[in-house]
Amino acid sequence: MVGCWLHMELRSLNFDKVKNEPKLIERRVVKTICLYGFPSVENPEDIKEFLEEHTGEGTVYAVEVALPKSSGSRTYAKVQFTDKKAAETIKSLANDYLWYGNSYLKARDADHDIVPMPRDFEQCIDNVTLNFGCQISKETFSLLWKKENVSVKFGFRLRKFYFFFSFLSTDYKLELSYENIWHVDLHRPRGGTKNFLLIQLYGAPKIYQKDTPARSYFREATDDKWVREVDFTPSCCIGQSSALCLELPLDGQLPNFQENFVYYKENESQFDLVTGSAFSCNSDLVPIVSSPHGFHLPYEILFKVNCLVQHGCLPGPALDANFFRLVDPDRVEIAYIENALEKLRHLNECCFDPVSWLRDQYTKYITSGRLPEPPAVALDDGLVYVHRVQITPAKVYFCGPEVNLSNRVLRNYPDDIKNFLRVSFVDEDLDRLYSTNLSPRTSSVNEERRTKIYERILSILRNGLTAEDIRKWMGDFREIKNVAKYAARLGQSFSSSRETFNVYRHEIEIIPDIEVNSDGINYVFSDGIGKISSELAHSIAQKLGFRNYTPSAFQIRYGGYKGVVAVDPTSPKKLSLRKSMSKYKSNNTSLDVLGWSKYQACFLNREVITLLSTLGVRDRVFESKQEEAVAQLDAILTDPLQAQEALEMMAPGENTNILKEMLLCGYKPSTEPFLSMMLRTFRAAKLFDLRTKTRYFFQKAEQ
Repeated sequence: MVGCWLHMELRSLNFDKVKNEPKLIERRVVKTICLYGFPSVENPEDIKEFLEEHTGEGTVYAVEVALPKSSGSRTYAKVQFTDKKAAETIKSLANDYLWYGNSYLKARDADHDIVPMPRDFEQCIDNVTLNFGCQISKETFSLLWKKENVSVKFGFRLRKFYFFFSFLSTDYKLELSYENIWHVDLHRPRGGTKNFLLIQLYGAPKIYQKDTPARSYFREATDDKWVREVDFTPSCCIGQSSALCLELPLDGQLPNFQENFVYYKENESQFDLVTGSAFSCNSDLVPIVSSPHGFHLPYEILFKVNCLVQHGCLPGPALDANFFRLVDPDRVEIAYIENALEKLRHLNECCFDPVSWLRDQYTKYITSGRLPEPPAVALDDGLVYVHRVQITPAKVYFCGPEVNLSNRVLRNYPDDIKNFLRVSFVDEDLDRLYSTNLSPRTSSVNEERRTKIYERILSILRNGLTAEDIRKWMGDFREIKNVAKYAARLGQSFSSSRETFNVYRHEIEIIPDIEVNSDGINYVFSDGIGKISSELAHSIAQKLGFRNYTPSAFQIRYGGYKGVVAVDPTSPKKLSLRKSMSKYKSNNTSLDVLGWSKYQACFLNREVITLLSTLGVRDRVFESKQEEAVAQLDAILTDPLQAQEALEMMAPGENTNILKEMLLCGYKPSTEPFLSMMLRTFRAAKLFDLRTKTRYFFQKAEQ
């Protein structure tokens, strides 16, 4: 039976490479013991100090105090030491009467460690001063907030920096990933008393607050003992900062940054820290800048200026009245402004003197005697420009405007498109926020079950602008009492879609759902499925750009209805809708299409092969099909027609459109480097599926 990959060996696994992968340096604590005989539930800090009087400072790694099993009984504590010697010392003392106050303690080995694999970092530097702010010149750093006595840990294998410190009696951890670092500069001023490590940021570090249980002590809290937090500094200085600067001792040993950062430089020029001030006009969403009194900049210009500040292209403290005069359309040609701001966005480094830079650009425009080309291009039908905002726990980022597929609401308010924003709540690395960031497992029953990140998102949503008129136009949602369902129904009108035709009420019919009641359970076999006439389906296909093809089904939005409609050649009405498709009441008659039926490639896999084998299909049949699949994949590297056919059949969709267009234009897979590289990647992916899943393509699946 051929139930798995046929005649294939695991040649592709390079075990030597796996062995040579970089490993995290880990320190395994040798010994953990249980101490019995405490008269009451003791403070773990007191137990730690008591034990270190015998073993030395810093030898206790973790302590957990257990609750007594019954009233009046004695308690015990589990203690994890940093080395075997410390644990043996306490066990030896316990054998010779170790007294805690008036209580005699006994010791035994614990079954397992409190922290199974305590982690140590490649290098740590203590007593560092951490400065948040903005670099305003090559030699000057504008300081917004500073913290002394910071412990910095470099986790190069983890590709992260960690900063540990205490602020207002609370322990914090900042986690800065390499992906959020633009470049690193080490300043060694001649004759200076300290060095400065300047880190230019793409994004803010993740902020954590320690949440250690009351009956536990950890010298270094594990990951599950840290809870995500928002910016706790005055005026949200972490969020307003585009860089951070570490003040390091001259004799401190530094890691080899050159190995880990491409954009790393050292210099011996003078470097100064000056006291700055917050520049954001909003205390919750930072950094957001506004024009000074007397200036009235257009929304689009101010949006672009904020985008440049938030992405580190402009230092916020450098934006004074002179700058805003140069981006005021009442004083400067708006085409000059838009083109110059677009150029600023693509500079390789921060522009510390934007006033001089803008003046030079405008002089070039005037000297050339012609206006620069507008940055925006005309869009195809159904596409619109929409501004986007990304909100993280510490910062806000303005983006765009970006090209988006239109939706029902945007089409109804074309003159107000600039007033719409696509808002995303993301993490500091612009990845998704997980549920644990919003509602963690807190250590105390009295703790709030929501994090500050959750409160930040809720506050932003509550303080948003109301749009009652738009909601009234969308439909009647008053009967929907569930909050989640209410939000989902509002979202129906914001689904990316293509407008087709208006279908009036007399052109539709409401048909019953197909329901069957069996043993008291009601089954709906037509849930969300309606019908569309062949004439309307053909008209929609023509409008969508299909020449000789009419899809058999469409995913639609019509008024308050949503679902899929299948083509019915006998239907007398344009649309036949069911009760299960109705989500709310609406008078809107526009038929919007979100998707349609497409060609679906047919592949054989292990499960199907197993079934067919048990039905008597011989192994040689599968081997023959496998050989055909490999031969077809080999042919795409040399034969343009075979390559085009394989892309059409095996990978329909937008991702391969550019490759198909190149083949149609006459490019040869064997001569054009980019096309050859992409086809080889495509072939490798399909061969991987073939090897691991026995997944090979059937061109004529009906036979």
